[in-house]
Amino acid sequence: MNWFQLARALDHLLTLLALPLAILAGLVFIYVQRRHLRHKPEDIYQRLSGEYADFLKLVLANPDLRLLRKGMLDKPLTDEQNERKLALLNILTSLFERAYILLFAEKMTRQTQRLWLSMEDYMHEWCRRPEFRDALPELLQREDKGFLAHIRKIAEVEAAKLR
Repeated sequence: MNWFQLARALDHLLTLLALPLAILAGLVFIYVQRRHLRHKPEDIYQRLSGEYADFLKLVLANPDLRLLRKGMLDKPLTDEQNERKLALLNILTSLFERAYILLFAEKMTRQTQRLWLSMEDYMHEWCRRPEFRDALPELLQREDKGFLAHIRKIAEVEAAKLR
């Protein structure tokens, strides 16, 4: 057997082995992608929940802003306090917008809808607060148009409940 025949035999052997391995690799890839897509909304929700918890830690670290109290403030805030409060509300609005962009869709799976409604509950809770609703025009200057319409609708619904 010369080198040429040996190389040709090895080529045929590798071709016979490579095709099934390529098919197996493709099937594994498809399985991993589907599994990842199935768990993606839960991963997004976990990240958003973590960010919301971090936001609440910032609120707790700034008790002088009285963001956890619902309703009117008992005394006016200073300019510096108003600036910090606006910064915190900007963080919150950005979090809500990310949740809208990453989770909301006209047609959602039952699981994604469950996760979305949980985030939307936070939006309703904050839109019940007059100080948040009053800050919305300043907070919503360059946001996603779908999110703008959605949060404004929530704010209107919550304001109407208080009348």
